[in-house]
Amino acid sequence: MPLALLALAVSAFGIGTTEFVMMGLLPNVADDLGTSVPTAGYLVSAYAIGVVLGAPLLTGLGSRVPRKRMLLLLMALFTVGNLASALAPDFGWLIAGRFLAGLPHGAFFGVGAVVATRLVSEGRQARAVATMFLGLTVANIVGVPAATLLGQHLGWRATFLVVAAIGLAAMAALARLVPRIPVEAHQDVRRELRALGNRQVILGLLTAVFGFAGVFAVYSYLSAMTTKAMGFGESSVTLVLALFGIGMTLGALAAGPLTDRALRPTLYGSLGALAVVLVVFPFTVHVQWAALVAVVLLGGVGFMTTTPLQMLVMNKAKDAPTLASASNHSAFNLANAGGAWLGGVAIAAGWGWTSPALVGAVLAVAGLAVAVTAGCLDRDPSPKSRVVAAHQAGPALEDTSSSRTNQHSTLGRGSSPSGD
Repeated sequence: MPLALLALAVSAFGIGTTEFVMMGLLPNVADDLGTSVPTAGYLVSAYAIGVVLGAPLLTGLGSRVPRKRMLLLLMALFTVGNLASALAPDFGWLIAGRFLAGLPHGAFFGVGAVVATRLVSEGRQARAVATMFLGLTVANIVGVPAATLLGQHLGWRATFLVVAAIGLAAMAALARLVPRIPVEAHQDVRRELRALGNRQVILGLLTAVFGFAGVFAVYSYLSAMTTKAMGFGESSVTLVLALFGIGMTLGALAAGPLTDRALRPTLYGSLGALAVVLVVFPFTVHVQWAALVAVVLLGGVGFMTTTPLQMLVMNKAKDAPTLASASNHSAFNLANAGGAWLGGVAIAAGWGWTSPALVGAVLAVAGLAVAVTAGCLDRDPSPKSRVVAAHQAGPALEDTSSSRTNQHSTLGRGSSPSGD
């Protein structure tokens, strides 16, 4: 795999750390700024809203900006947002900092996924995207627990200063390792919007909203389940969250080659397995070792859905995949908010601390139903996880002889990039 994928993974590590660390720092922030924990929870929502709005907005504004430069600009905005969070004088400014830090999230992963597919040959593109996402999963194993521990001992501001430093390191890695990749010829916002209106793209985004909401219906309350349902002490919460992150990493590692081999079967299988794990989950919490195994499985099958969903919307957007790819992360964050809300409704209704798992199972089945419907309606099933550039790839990532003989090659011949 090209070293440029490492730079993308480092960036994803920073983004994943800042996205999820706030859940562990809410009590510290609330005490320091004189507000309640539920009110501090708006900081999670502020970041999610930034992702949902920023993905299409920044992707559209940057549609003519060369890919490498766009990645650097987005990571710079991410760094400024975290620095603003660290220096926020009051709760209102912290809300603004979190919103600002969330704005580049979806656009970065959207552009980054397209860049990743152009760095490798056909047949390895899903693995390249999964490698980038590994940074996100490792953040849940190492970044979030370490940043939470740092915030508890040195204050929550120290956490965001460290994340800002990770942002600077990621910018250096992007500048050094990512080759110059020009924007595809004739690429513009209107072409991207037309691609986003493709029926298969819309169904793919709906699959992400419903299917991934099943994961967040449980993950949002996993800390409370650890102490109130599984019988562990508060000191074990970090371990349980790390086990979930390990599952995510294993799922990402498996998803890449499986998606390259058979995209839709991987999507169907992961959503079906997610529904099964969520149904079984409430029955495992009474046996601690079984509960821990279920947590790892939940992270694994849940995150195994992300790579095929990412590749699906990029494939079906054809020669304008960037906005669709970025919008997929808006869909994931809508799933985050919706799953957390529905899980909370179940708990508030008195159905018990494990009831979000059954809510999640229903959502996973709904996502599977949308995915199967999309597969039945698809006139071009495209079993391979190819991102087709039509005539957009241009000579920048192909050698001269290949360009003359194959004007409709797939993206990914990244051996000799040139030109910005």
